[in-house]
Amino acid sequence: MLEIHYVWEWPVRITHWINVICVLVLSLTGFYIGHPFYTASDTAQYIMGWNRFLHFSFAYLFALSVLVRILWMFIGNRHASWRAFCPWLTEKGRKSFIKMLRYYTFTGRQISYEAGHNPVAAMAYVGIFLLFLFQIVSGFALYGQTAPGGFWSSLLGPLLAVGNQWLRLAHHLVMWLLAGFVINHIYSAWLMDVKERNGTISGIFSGYRFIEPEDL
Repeated sequence: MLEIHYVWEWPVRITHWINVICVLVLSLTGFYIGHPFYTASDTAQYIMGWNRFLHFSFAYLFALSVLVRILWMFIGNRHASWRAFCPWLTEKGRKSFIKMLRYYTFTGRQISYEAGHNPVAAMAYVGIFLLFLFQIVSGFALYGQTAPGGFWSSLLGPLLAVGNQWLRLAHHLVMWLLAGFVINHIYSAWLMDVKERNGTISGIFSGYRFIEPEDL
């Protein structure tokens, strides 16, 4: 009989959806800043200015959301814990990772049933959070150029030693990596929802998932 498990606490769910909104807005406005695809009919419309304002505003919100989620890795439940993102620390985690990896690569039919993230997804999210941090740091380093000698310029200005355009290019390329991740993330969530039938997608709204006790 299915058991209801409270898996995703409210800080995890809220930061997840804030990140979704921020990545979408930051990608659209960032792409426009780099490649304006529509123009104003007169200067009063201030289109570039509004795009930059939205980009910088959501950058602060995104940085705060990521910081809260990282903090929750140390004070949240076991499903949100940093340990859940390091399955290779235990023998059971390593076996579950290999089983899930074989399923994803079509070399095995069994999946690793987990109340929270499966081990392959968990390790992938480590990479995603590193990309998040890179976008935040590189973005604010570039932003610091608008106020030489200011807070961001003093804190992150040394990163510009690699070259303004190289840092901007890396910032832009990571945006496309995150876009690819979003596509894969939606597909994988749908796949696991169908395969496990445990509320993978609904769980990120409600926090609850439905688990067969023997699967655990």
